[in-house]
Amino acid sequence: MPENLTRREFIKDLGKLGAAASLAPMVALGEQSSDKSVGLKRPSFIKEVDKPTTEIDWDLMERMSERERTCRRSFVKYVGQDRLDKLTEIRNQNTDKWLKEDKPGYTLKDVAIKSGSGSGYMSQSYLGPQSAKTPEKLGVAKYSGSPEEALQILQSAMRHFGAATVGVVELDAHTEKLIYSQDPDGKYMQILDVDEPLETDDTRVIPKKARWVITYTVQMSQETLNLAPTILGSQTTTLTYRRARNIQNRTQEFLRGLGYMGLGEASTNATGIAPAFGVMAGLGELSRYNRLLTPEYGSMVRVFKIITDLPLAPTKPIDAGLLEFCKRCLKCADHCPSKALSFDTEPTWKTQGEWNNPGHKAFFEDSVKCRNYWYEVGTNCGICFAVCPFASQNLASWSKFRNYMTATVPGFDKTLVSIDDLLYTPYTEFGKPQKDPEEWWKLNLPDYGIDTYQSVRGNS
Repeated sequence: MPENLTRREFIKDLGKLGAAASLAPMVALGEQSSDKSVGLKRPSFIKEVDKPTTEIDWDLMERMSERERTCRRSFVKYVGQDRLDKLTEIRNQNTDKWLKEDKPGYTLKDVAIKSGSGSGYMSQSYLGPQSAKTPEKLGVAKYSGSPEEALQILQSAMRHFGAATVGVVELDAHTEKLIYSQDPDGKYMQILDVDEPLETDDTRVIPKKARWVITYTVQMSQETLNLAPTILGSQTTTLTYRRARNIQNRTQEFLRGLGYMGLGEASTNATGIAPAFGVMAGLGELSRYNRLLTPEYGSMVRVFKIITDLPLAPTKPIDAGLLEFCKRCLKCADHCPSKALSFDTEPTWKTQGEWNNPGHKAFFEDSVKCRNYWYEVGTNCGICFAVCPFASQNLASWSKFRNYMTATVPGFDKTLVSIDDLLYTPYTEFGKPQKDPEEWWKLNLPDYGIDTYQSVRGNS
């Protein structure tokens, strides 16, 4: 029983749930597919909006250097070399000790599958393979469909390549600020009035005519990430990033075959701020754990970007009640072993450190605390993703009911969290996986541990 809900209160709320559940046929009617966004089918209770639910002050927003400001690349700047050396020693000692102790989630088979998950991917580059024959080479005119038609075929192609959801952000004086000023590998990102993209030893040039940022998600395995923070749990993230590299390469070649450029991420988390582009593209809303939270897959996605000059119909931000839900739900913060996540009741303009980009209201995280814990457990953790109430697949009637109530009845959020505690979060001990890692090896999971039909079936 959750500590913040007495048995009497819980039974009372279950009564309310029973009454609400009797409206299930009406909820089903509310889940008729909507095609307000071209090619993106969603329940009608997910509203398209002109502005994202995250408040933005574009005047305060600035282009930031991924290389010099994020904890991913500049952790040593925030903790110092001595501390980093000590953390590295702790990580190596812990993982070696747990391997020899045969600790579940850190055993030899777990380490081996992590190695396998990190293999078998295409190389990643800004300009792409550039091997597809262009329309000019084929002796035909380049693709000339309308922006809506172009979006439709792009989404169809990318879904076929393995993307989960696909949206588009049009670059303007505001959204250009979401492009990094400097990529993770140290190259400066310039947006110039030139005909062709350019890459040198220290610079990448984005032509001003490339106005559209294709933003897409790739599913992670919810069943596998339940094993966070172990090595076995973290390898689903590794696998997802490797699959995304293949999707990027194939999309770059698809765009080249149509007669257009596809400027991809040259390395992990490059080009621009992924959660921000995901929010602006309407793929989800910004969450308490300060990452993208989606209606289709909850927290079980990673987000990627490709810039193109193919004119595409932009997709609009959405309001699915997710940010409002996060204001009342504290599960990710409660379960965070490093206490890096915010317990505030409302998002704030005040950042936690230089690693946060100003100019928007958010539940800003303490990335230094988070990264310290990564070294302690020897992985990228992921507990905040795993315990999110929306991490569960949207296949059960309960999930559909939860999504509908989240979008339409905000006052019911705390009850939904309490039910999720009972159904999906048996353990509250810091750093303990929600399921037994040894049992994972006995499961009969689908390909990649994900259901590729999930969003289609969920909205049919």
